[in-house]
Order: sequence, then structure tokens, then C-alpha cells
Amino acid sequence: MLSILVAADEANGIGKDNQLIWHIPDDLKRFKALTMGRKIILGRKTYESIGRPLPGRTNIVISRQADLQIPGCTVVSNLDEAVALTLPDEEAFVIGGSEIYRQLLSQCKRVYLTRVHSRFDADAFFPEMDDSWLIEKISPRFETEGGLEYQFIDLFRG
Repeated sequence: MLSILVAADEANGIGKDNQLIWHIPDDLKRFKALTMGRKIILGRKTYESIGRPLPGRTNIVISRQADLQIPGCTVVSNLDEAVALTLPDEEAFVIGGSEIYRQLLSQCKRVYLTRVHSRFDADAFFPEMDDSWLIEKISPRFETEGGLEYQFIDLFRG
């Protein structure tokens, strides 16, 4: 089963200049808790923004560069190859970037969204979700030490 894990502002902004725009420690803890021991699918640019394979996870990087090799990662050339490496009975996570989200959203059953209640100067965006997505669980609003409000919203395809 494919799921998406994403943090997005109120305009669905997810990043700028290949970097996250905010720092929310609880979001990073949630990310780690959900993905540890699982397979994660990410685009090459997202991998480069992280700068290393995420430990304790199978890192599947999608790249059009046929000869690209990344130690500690499985590099594939397309989405179908990436999805084929996941098992249908286990949850694997799509972790970005925006183009990978856009192309795989229709194949995903769940979205774990951290909604950041603000708007940022983003240049990368999460795609709009249609009405087939239903809220399964929503947390209260939390606030970072810097006053940034956010909440965790778990959605599933109805």
C-alpha cells in the first residue's frame, strides 16, 4: 500500500529552493516514527535536499539519470519501477517532491498531512486533492516555540 507523507502550508506550499521552509520538530518525529523500517520513495532532488540516505529505511530514489548510483539507496528510472519494489501488503511512503507527489497521488490510499497554518513563499507545491479524500483523524492545533501553528491530518481515499 502506498501512502504519502507531506507537510504543506495553507496554499499547499512544500518547499523553496529545494529546501523545507519551516522547522517543526514534532513533524520530524512523526515522519521518523511512520517511516522507520519501511520503504520510502523520493525523487532525486528530494534526496539531494536531504543529502544522505535516511537510516533504518529502504530508500528508493527515482531519477532520469540512467547511470546514477547512490550508496545506500536503490535508484530506479521511473515510477513503475519504484512502485514494483514495494509489497502490496505493507505500507510504503512517498516523501516527495512535488512532481513525484503529483504522479503518485492517484495510486496512494493514505495521506499523512502536516498542515502548517500559514503561507510561505514556496516554489514547490503539493497537488490539490479531490473530494474522494476523507479525513480519518485530525489533531488539535499545535504551536512551535516560534509561534507557527500546525496540525496533523490523516486522510484516506473513500
